[in-house]
Amino acid sequence: MTRNLFSIAALLMLSACAGLTPEYKRPEAPVAASWPTGPAYAPAAAASSTAADLPWQSFILDERLRQVVTQALAGSRSLRKTISDIESARAQYGEQRAALVPTVQANVSGSASRALNGGSGNAASTTHSYSAAAGVSSYELDLFGRVRSLTGAALETYLASEEASRSTRISLIASTATAWFTLAADQSLLELSRRTLAAAEQTMALTRKRLDVGVASRVDVTDAETIYQQARADVASATTAVAQDRNALELLVGGPVADALLPGAAQPASEWLADVPAGLSSEVLLRRPDVLQAEHQLKAANANIGAARAAFFPQLTLTGSAGLASTALSSLFSGGASVWSAAPALGLTLFDGGAHRSALQYSQAQRDGYVAAYELAVQTAFRETADALARQGTMAEQLAAQQALVAAAQASYQLASDRYSKGVDTFLNALVAQRTLYSAQQTLATTQLTALTNRVTLYKALGGGAVGS
Repeated sequence: MTRNLFSIAALLMLSACAGLTPEYKRPEAPVAASWPTGPAYAPAAAASSTAADLPWQSFILDERLRQVVTQALAGSRSLRKTISDIESARAQYGEQRAALVPTVQANVSGSASRALNGGSGNAASTTHSYSAAAGVSSYELDLFGRVRSLTGAALETYLASEEASRSTRISLIASTATAWFTLAADQSLLELSRRTLAAAEQTMALTRKRLDVGVASRVDVTDAETIYQQARADVASATTAVAQDRNALELLVGGPVADALLPGAAQPASEWLADVPAGLSSEVLLRRPDVLQAEHQLKAANANIGAARAAFFPQLTLTGSAGLASTALSSLFSGGASVWSAAPALGLTLFDGGAHRSALQYSQAQRDGYVAAYELAVQTAFRETADALARQGTMAEQLAAQQALVAAAQASYQLASDRYSKGVDTFLNALVAQRTLYSAQQTLATTQLTALTNRVTLYKALGGGAVGS
């Protein structure tokens, strides 16, 4: 009867305290449900999949870059540090989870003592005793969910570290691709500077010959030298940039990159990267690893409130053992007497100066802070995606205009050069046309780099490669 009453009381206590941890509810996303619209944005279209479903191996079309990214994922020291943090969080979760079950210890002991018998003379006798027992020490019966709440918090912390690792992997892929594209763009600028330098050198030599025969003036010679020296300086600058770009790439990769895996001149984005599906709804942002990381941290803070609430209630701990004892080792496991001990203890803090209340207020304040951090993560993700979509929406028009500008400048320079060589026009007009062409070609190279890096940014902003990363 007593055992039944105790069981009923325990069940009532458990049911009464099942709600100590607040019910988790994901905060409403503080952003618009769909992407922005306007002159800067291309019309949104429905998509059967999202960037998160697009593996990076399918997003990157160039085999050389795929190999470089693979090398980075294997050799990056920053990624290794993140993985070690995951292992630490997993171990801490395992340690906390172990508190849900009792720790069972076994021991075998023996003792011998010699003492006087108590009669006349100095007669003495030797006494032997042996025991073997297994028991638990200070196991908390988690009636109010304190240990379960702490275990849940540790689990969410571990899951947050896993999302941090996925976020680091995606960032590493994006950074490696961007560094590779930057190297390609600077290779293009270096080649352009060399071609301009060679053309300017020929123009300068021709102008000097014309000066010698009295057809050109010394002003023409000095004007021709200006673009030559400008191209010469640009060659030196671009050579340095290419070397520094390779150093930056190898730092990301974690080791040397073979020459065969380096890019040549920059190519259109469609040749190196696949299209990035954005879809219609901004809900896709909730799958971003950094947003999921913030949500797991919020869940951990929510679980800590349950643990802080449970601290107001009694803690029931159990210490006990059971085993065998005998005066002879040979009969310990055959004829030994059974022994046991049980020592349950119920503890309740009557006065702590407000420590428990302050701990609860702290956990609640922490939860509120993580709510704000989660909402900020969503807002940041929305802003990053919206910026990338705005850039993508006008990128094709800008590239087309820049390519048309280069074609027009090329025709203008050719016409001005022909008119000068025939004595119809001044050298100044030919020089201006050459400078315009050079500037337009440089801008085209940087615009192509912008198109490449923006597509990578959009892929990352939409959580690209999150699935299976």
